Amino acid sequence: MSPRQITVLGECVADAFAEPGTASNELALRVLPGGGPANTAVSLARLGTPARFLARLSGDVFGRLFRDHLQASGVDLSSAVTAAEPSTLAVAELDAQGQAAFSFHAQNTADWQWTPGELARVDLSGAACVHTGSLALVQEPGAAVVEDFLAAAAPHATISIDPNVRPLLVHPDVYRARLAHWCALADVLRLSEDDLELLLPGTPPEKACDRWHAAGARLVVITRGADGALASLDGERVEVPAVPTSVADTVGAGDSFTAGLLHHLGARGLLGGRLTELRLDDVAEACRFATRVAALTCSVVGPNPPWQHQLEQLATPDRA
Repeated sequence: MSPRQITVLGECVADAFAEPGTASNELALRVLPGGGPANTAVSLARLGTPARFLARLSGDVFGRLFRDHLQASGVDLSSAVTAAEPSTLAVAELDAQGQAAFSFHAQNTADWQWTPGELARVDLSGAACVHTGSLALVQEPGAAVVEDFLAAAAPHATISIDPNVRPLLVHPDVYRARLAHWCALADVLRLSEDDLELLLPGTPPEKACDRWHAAGARLVVITRGADGALASLDGERVEVPAVPTSVADTVGAGDSFTAGLLHHLGARGLLGGRLTELRLDDVAEACRFATRVAALTCSVVGPNPPWQHQLEQLATPDRA
């Protein structure tokens, strides 16, 4: 079965990786296209799911980089907005384990300036799923516009949300205040164990899942890095181990996991509504596929998710 289109809404960020300069008083920045929603759209397209990206892309040098990157990966930009504001810049510093700490340059940038009119023109009749999250859901003035768009999309498409908490830019209290509302909109909630600790400090993952189910989310998946993932479908749970890999860095791994999960479900015709046909075995299989996608993303520098043919490097009995 060919997967139906998935529409992704959110930011595209210039991820700048600090490297030593040629002189002692220099610092070089290697800039790669990133941003959680953009990474997810790229990963979906590379896996073979028709992916449309709703973004506000600047006309500056970074915006041109974004467009080239997204289009080269097969992402549909027909509904993207050409924005007058500058692009968002995130400077990443990697630790010894490849984990990235970001500092953001995001004030009054293009990604957050959504207007109702810009999204009112979007036709969702062909979309099986709408995915969003990260800063687009919390950065004003566009955050409320994005929430309204999700509410309008929910009767027609599966809704997927990844909070992707960025505490250096937006206080976790802002996410906490909106999370129950997002769960009421969402069918799928995917977040990392770091997100969990920021949103519900000290809360066991199983208890957090039950809380988010009660708020409305049917499927909750918590990714745990090298420890794999915990998935909970209406309270039924399954744990899936990570795929061992040589880690260059972890940038974009969670976004790629989300794409792998949605791609796998969509390829089996399980997206497009409230997940009423979804079973725990389907979830486990999709998570196993998603861990392979995330592992390959971790094996290269920056948010560079794999193409479908590259998954043969980590061949397992299941296929998407």
